[in-house]
Amino acid sequence: MNAIERAKNIITSPNKEWDAIALEQPNTSQIIMGYVLLLAAAAAVAAFIGYGLIGFNVGLGLRIAGIDWGIRQAVVVLIDALVGVFISALIIDALAPSFGSEKNMGRSVQLVAYSYTPAWIGGILSIYPAIGWLGSLAGGIYGLYLLYIGMPKLKKTPADKLVGYYVVSLVTLIVIFVVIGYIMARIMLSVMGLSYDYGTLHL
Repeated sequence: MNAIERAKNIITSPNKEWDAIALEQPNTSQIIMGYVLLLAAAAAVAAFIGYGLIGFNVGLGLRIAGIDWGIRQAVVVLIDALVGVFISALIIDALAPSFGSEKNMGRSVQLVAYSYTPAWIGGILSIYPAIGWLGSLAGGIYGLYLLYIGMPKLKKTPADKLVGYYVVSLVTLIVIFVVIGYIMARIMLSVMGLSYDYGTLHL
């Protein structure tokens, strides 16, 4: 199954698609190279166009725009995709035995990668930065739903332990990604020499 069809199916008929995924043998490299990078690249291109060429006003005379900002946003999208899938899968897999679930990194990568699908597709809205957050928000919320219904199918999570597994996984991931996000933002700003100034963003 190609990436576009998989993305369409996981969004429009998730329960049926999780059942199909559960029958597949996990192939981590194929999922990363043929699915994650493909969808994340589309979101990255949209981010580059939106922040690099279109830009948007954030108030008080401050405007975000410029090739450097476009490159920064695109790089962040790609790195977030790769790091996000790996760390999320690692945490979910590590927690699995505590909640009567199967410890299988391949299955965890499947679960996370396909659950992130709506976020990457929603990220395409960043081609218009002023409304880009809507796509990220809607995609993120739907992705959480996909993760929830996918856990028992791919991780064999018992019904009485599903909520606990889900909540503990989310809380752990939120804490880790807040820290990673802050560090990434500081590094990218520093590396690219970007800084804020009243009325403009400049090199």
